[in-house]
Amino acid sequence: MNPIMEYWKEIESGRVPVSDKVYRTYKKIVWDLEHPGDFLYSEKRAEHIITFFEKYCRHSKGKWGGAPVKLEPWEKAHLATVCGFVDTNGLRKYTKAVLIVGKKNGKSLLASGVGLYLQVADGEAGPEVYAAATKKDQAKIIWNESKRMVKKSPALRSRIKCLVGELSSEDFNEGTFKPLSSDVNTMDGLNVHGALMDEIHQWQNGLDLYNIIADGTSARDQPLIYETSTAGTIREDFFDHEYDEAERVINGYFDPNGYHDEHSIYFVYELDKRSEWTDPKAWIKANPNLGVTKKESILASKVERAKNNPIAIKNLVCKEFNIRETDTESWLSFDELNNTATYDIGKLKPRYGLGGVDLSSSVDLTAACVIFKVPKDDHVYSMNMFWLPEALMEQKIKEDKIPYDLWQEQGLVATCPGNKIHYKYVVEWFKKVQSMGIMLQHIGYDDWSAQYFVEDMKNTFGEEVMESVKQGTKTLSSPMKTLGADLAVKIVNYNNNPILKWNLANTRVKIDKNNNIQPDKGKNPTKRIDGTAALLDAYVELERHLEEYMVMI
Repeated sequence: MNPIMEYWKEIESGRVPVSDKVYRTYKKIVWDLEHPGDFLYSEKRAEHIITFFEKYCRHSKGKWGGAPVKLEPWEKAHLATVCGFVDTNGLRKYTKAVLIVGKKNGKSLLASGVGLYLQVADGEAGPEVYAAATKKDQAKIIWNESKRMVKKSPALRSRIKCLVGELSSEDFNEGTFKPLSSDVNTMDGLNVHGALMDEIHQWQNGLDLYNIIADGTSARDQPLIYETSTAGTIREDFFDHEYDEAERVINGYFDPNGYHDEHSIYFVYELDKRSEWTDPKAWIKANPNLGVTKKESILASKVERAKNNPIAIKNLVCKEFNIRETDTESWLSFDELNNTATYDIGKLKPRYGLGGVDLSSSVDLTAACVIFKVPKDDHVYSMNMFWLPEALMEQKIKEDKIPYDLWQEQGLVATCPGNKIHYKYVVEWFKKVQSMGIMLQHIGYDDWSAQYFVEDMKNTFGEEVMESVKQGTKTLSSPMKTLGADLAVKIVNYNNNPILKWNLANTRVKIDKNNNIQPDKGKNPTKRIDGTAALLDAYVELERHLEEYMVMI
């Protein structure tokens, strides 16, 4: 049986709860399996790595020490995906695979087996495989596990010699498997076929090491970088970089305007909401091996202890349930914010609108929004526009890995000459909206907005139209909760604008002790939430003037 389809049936039926990210990943995998194009699924290649694991790999310690590995359904589907998809020349599709899963779920075993497979079973001449980390002790964890696995397996021992700092298969295929840490001086001339990167949540300044290894794969036809980790507490470093990349890729599935990377695959086992840590039915979302390598009774006792000790909650939700520990959490799931509905403004014929604007610094997006309602229609319709300095366009495409140039061609973002935003273009856009027959009743703006912009807007649309929106929970909490609820039930139709959708997906939320909320983008400078801010300012105006506005339309 196809292990991917078997696992997908369990997921789709609800018999195996998984995180939203895992669900959407396998939905895309199954679609690719059923719609071969440039890449197709090879049952032979998928079965090959599964057979390698179960026939030649053995547990190295614990109660199963010396016993053959028996893969769980999720592990088979995972390995079948990573190695089973190939191009028309039979070369592996994925050159990078990332597994984020709670601790004690067998990720070290998977990484060790993958490393040995790449060394002696992948059909590669002279393979160089590395267990890499920023620190030497970290790099040796997976390598030592692989070494122990070789010693337990007669078949592997016949092909691989266990040396002091190397697993050598020179007599078999001139291959080598070594631990490697961040000593840049020793990394010249790497010719990497496989790289195992374990516990990347512990990496500090890890992107340089990753880039060196990634550059070292360029001479290989089908290299594989295989990353495994739980969540961690080191923020804005390599783990967050990879997690954000995972979100971009997964959010781009089935979205023609979204971010795409056909050669990377991400498996993110996590709780969908932090609050799920007390729900035993949700624990398996972050722990697919719950009841196998991870005892449910032990996890339950940890949860009970944490309930009575708030200090322990942070470590528990991070290590056991893969919730990144910060002072913010995700605002909406992708399913809640995603709305592919569009509208024809010519048919709707709106008469009155409410606006919001978020002015940027020179390096950010500037965003403007007009929302409107029409009679006998519950929807809130949103028109959105964005601006970016022309001189920074190419830089931002590279840094943000976002197709601003494509969005510019589609008329969704405009550039301003030079290296900063000229706010007269924002004024002109609002004038254009009003010229379409939409009278702007009120426009919300941040207190910190440029004074000359506010004066220009007041002179154009009237003193009473422009209203200050203080940025804090007192002003934003109620409108933000309403906006979130409206987005979740698809009341907000934003014309499937990919920039606003991206901004909404980036938005995190700060929650105070009274459960009041306000938006937050975190510390990652490439995550833009300007469109969310503009839409939220418009929603502040809707809440302030709802009764008056509904009478007018």
